[in-house]
Amino acid sequence: MPNTDGNGAGQAAAKYLQEHGLVLVTAESCTAGLIASRLASAPGAGKVLQSAFVVYDPKAKHRHLGVRQATLERFNLTSEPVALEMARGALAQGDANLAIANTGVADDTDSAIPAGTQCFAWAFRDGSRTQIFTETKRFHGDRNTIREAAADYALQRIAHYHRRFMT
Repeated sequence: MPNTDGNGAGQAAAKYLQEHGLVLVTAESCTAGLIASRLASAPGAGKVLQSAFVVYDPKAKHRHLGVRQATLERFNLTSEPVALEMARGALAQGDANLAIANTGVADDTDSAIPAGTQCFAWAFRDGSRTQIFTETKRFHGDRNTIREAAADYALQRIAHYHRRFMT
């Protein structure tokens, strides 16, 4: 399981973002701002964190990020297609060149989806070229342990997907 100290992942991500000229916007549902908060805990975060959307409600996902109702109905809230549309919508809101999106369930509120299931998207933009990577991962523990692990994981995967984007 990822380190959930609330500091290490944010500091490492901030350093990586600074070194590679990346500016982040987040679109967060289950993590409810924890990804941005982890990054904001690092010195110099103002240079690499543009904004954060917390879109817990499906209507907010549609209104603020353009997640289509058809996508929500076809794939469920906890799905990579929804995370992808969240990331794409967040990236379109400004001039950041990286968006991270998260949607998932931290408890057993959806009988069709196991507790701890988290869907992510990392969207990179370089000029007119955009590439989005998605992933689903399941974390274990109580509600907040899952949310914290998901936030750290999202930050820890930036370098992995950035390297893939650059090749």
